[in-house]
Amino acid sequence: QVQLVESGGGLVQAGGSLRLSCAASGRTFSTYGMGWFRRAPGKEREFVAAITASGGSTDYADSVKGRFTISRDNAKNTVYLQMNSLKPEDTAVYYCAARGSYPDYPIRRSPMYSYWGQGTQVTVSS
Repeated sequence: QVQLVESGGGLVQAGGSLRLSCAASGRTFSTYGMGWFRRAPGKEREFVAAITASGGSTDYADSVKGRFTISRDNAKNTVYLQMNSLKPEDTAVYYCAARGSYPDYPIRRSPMYSYWGQGTQVTVSS
């Protein structure tokens, strides 16, 4: 069982930056693949970024590639999402999610993730 708590959301102007954090409970964080997803108003949840358990491989949605960076610190049981050059269309509730370590490559499909945080709101003003 893993509990995930996101933080770091807020209101920022277009072009600004935010760093989201997701703190995980438990002693086995280093065995979980992690992902970030988001849900904008009136839209379905979508994949943002993913990282393998070791942190050795990452994947990004095309809409955020080159602007967002996912990373993890297994010693701190935390995964991060650094968001730069934010755009109004990045406005959404951002969720982190955890899954087992297999397969050992980043996963985009949300049903593959067993554990979810409560989400943190990111609002980008134009």
